[in-house]
Amino acid sequence: MLDVEAQLKQLKRRIAAIDRKYAAEPRKLPKQATRSRWFIEEWAEGQVVANEFGEHFQTERLFPRHKLHGSVDIGALADLPENLLQVLGGAEIPNAPPERWAFLDTETTGLLGDSGTYAFLIGVGRITAEGFRIRQFFLREYLEERSVLAALTEHLAEFDVLVTYNGKTYDQPLLEMRYRMARHTSPFSRMRHVDLLHGARQLWKLRMESCRLVELEQQILGVYREGDLPGELIPYVYFEYLRSHEAQRLVPIFHHNAIDILTLACLTAIVPAAFRNKEAKRGEDLAGIARWLIAANEHAQALEVLKRAIDAGLPDRLLFRSLWEVALLEKKLKNSQAALQGFTELAECRNEYRVPALEELAKHYEHEERNYAVALEFTNQALQHADSPALRRRQERLSKRLKKI
Repeated sequence: MLDVEAQLKQLKRRIAAIDRKYAAEPRKLPKQATRSRWFIEEWAEGQVVANEFGEHFQTERLFPRHKLHGSVDIGALADLPENLLQVLGGAEIPNAPPERWAFLDTETTGLLGDSGTYAFLIGVGRITAEGFRIRQFFLREYLEERSVLAALTEHLAEFDVLVTYNGKTYDQPLLEMRYRMARHTSPFSRMRHVDLLHGARQLWKLRMESCRLVELEQQILGVYREGDLPGELIPYVYFEYLRSHEAQRLVPIFHHNAIDILTLACLTAIVPAAFRNKEAKRGEDLAGIARWLIAANEHAQALEVLKRAIDAGLPDRLLFRSLWEVALLEKKLKNSQAALQGFTELAECRNEYRVPALEELAKHYEHEERNYAVALEFTNQALQHADSPALRRRQERLSKRLKKI
């Protein structure tokens, strides 16, 4: 057996021979081994962009106007009305043509949103005459952040309105923090922001278990992604890229981000229009629109839409709530007989609004009709189903008034 010194000499000779072989024949390396080390500019169509803060990578993608994204015609996005977004954002949203709307989404290194979370890919979509164009800003390494943020500010100067999905809670606050840490001025203070998530929840939460963007993409647009990278894996893929520079693994992230932004734009064509024109046909969707109108104090319109929702058909869990809301709206609008009829219907059958309906009937007969006997009867019925201090006080008060008569 060779001693340790002899083994080391033999190992050194083998290493030297390997070094000489590959130094003399560098082009004989397997192609895949070489490609696996390429950077993102070798795997995605784009360019390295330089500014006063350094370099970063940008890429653009066009979805042509003659294409469909599920049920939505991409070309029709250019014809959306200038005041479409006001129905979701109120008077603070200016009239602006669709080409002045920026659709933004980020891919980040985590969901915590703390000072260690980076937005390593920022996508901005825009409506153009030739279709829907998306520009993506990418950090090949963390040191490129200042360059990316400066380029994003320059790009967003072309827009008046920011459209996101959950962006008021996550994307915008995260980016504003990154701007502060980079000592840049945020571009968002001058832009009006429409977060489509809030309108989508009002419209669809009553019939859909989840209002996640991918769920709406499937259920509303009819788009089913194949081979998509799950969002929860995206940070880990980017971390692996930072470690290995194997950029081919990033391609699905760029695609995921682009489709998210395209879906956001297509839903923007649907959600505000549903609220504006009350076009929904499903009962659950109409009920969602009605609740949004109630929150906006549009009581007469809400009543009309709620009645349409009931006529269109609602599951029991929504039907009784809608009947209760109809009765309350009739009362608010001074339609006393219609309100009484609604409360009476709810009081006559088992449902979660039975006791409140009996209490409303008691209030009416006590204060409006001065019929204390009937008011006491409704109060006693309510107490048979649920006891409460308020009902006991009402019972005691009505009993005393009856004794004085």
